[in-house]
Amino acid sequence: MSVPALRLVHMGRRLAFGVDLGGTNVRVVLGDERGNILARLMERTETRRGPLGVSRQIVRMIRSIRVEGLKLGEVEGVGIGSAGPLDLKRGGLMKPTNIPYEFVPLVEPIEEELGLKTYLLNDCSTAVMGERFFGAGKGVENLAYITISTGIGGGVYVDGKLLIGKDGNATEIGHFTIDYEGHLLCGCGKRGHWEAYCSGNGIPNYVDLILRDKSRNEVELSLLSMMREREGGRISAKSLYESAKAGDSLALEIVDRIGRLNAIGFACVNDAYDPSLITVGGSVALNNRSLVIEPIRRYIGEHTRNRVPEIRITPLGGDVVLYGALAMVFNRFSP
Repeated sequence: MSVPALRLVHMGRRLAFGVDLGGTNVRVVLGDERGNILARLMERTETRRGPLGVSRQIVRMIRSIRVEGLKLGEVEGVGIGSAGPLDLKRGGLMKPTNIPYEFVPLVEPIEEELGLKTYLLNDCSTAVMGERFFGAGKGVENLAYITISTGIGGGVYVDGKLLIGKDGNATEIGHFTIDYEGHLLCGCGKRGHWEAYCSGNGIPNYVDLILRDKSRNEVELSLLSMMREREGGRISAKSLYESAKAGDSLALEIVDRIGRLNAIGFACVNDAYDPSLITVGGSVALNNRSLVIEPIRRYIGEHTRNRVPEIRITPLGGDVVLYGALAMVFNRFSP
């Protein structure tokens, strides 16, 4: 089905649908070109209904959004920020980590069902678009966004151009190697990656690695020991940061060591892309702002050759990908 020409008629606003597609949840919003979110929905991602199940879910959610007087034909398009890996040429996901199919088509089935131009990018590339058009990066030509969440990822502008790559996976910074000895295994199957140590999924393994070298007495006298027992022998990222906030000395030491590794990752981003601003999001960072950001600011200068940029938490919070998905449509972004 051909996609109709852009239309700009609803209440004087340009409207678009934004989608944040993850392996756990899918979120859909209707928003305007000023960054106002007018309606939103969230559901668990339907991962077991065949390769077309996700696109059908997105179509159903979009059709379920109700705004008085809204007609589907008045919307300019659909922007999707998705966890990868992506195959942008085919418009879908290529062997996605949390969806058990070789290829999950998104762009073509959504365009055919809704008759709306549909755009697709990696979620972190989408997020950095949100930052540049609606957040702290307005007018910034050299900008990086880093998420520290279940995993670690990034999106980057250099000289005003969004870096994409041959498949849409150009800035997979979470897979920079920060430990050449490879003590920990990343979820991708490789060793020593940043994500294996400092992400929400990686932190419990890194805590275990550190505690092996601690004396039994030092561990047992810490708040972490109680947390560890409560959680069946492993410390979650949440419990680690809660213990640090409570002043536990061992937890604070581990948080500082995570901060040093994060600083190495940020230094690699700074040396590779030379941004003037790095904004940070993701659940680990957003829920533990000073404990995550301050060690990065403190230690990055020990590792980067380039001038240290401004580093701050994104003002767009957990919606940064959704804002970027809207920006994709309003800017008619096509890799």
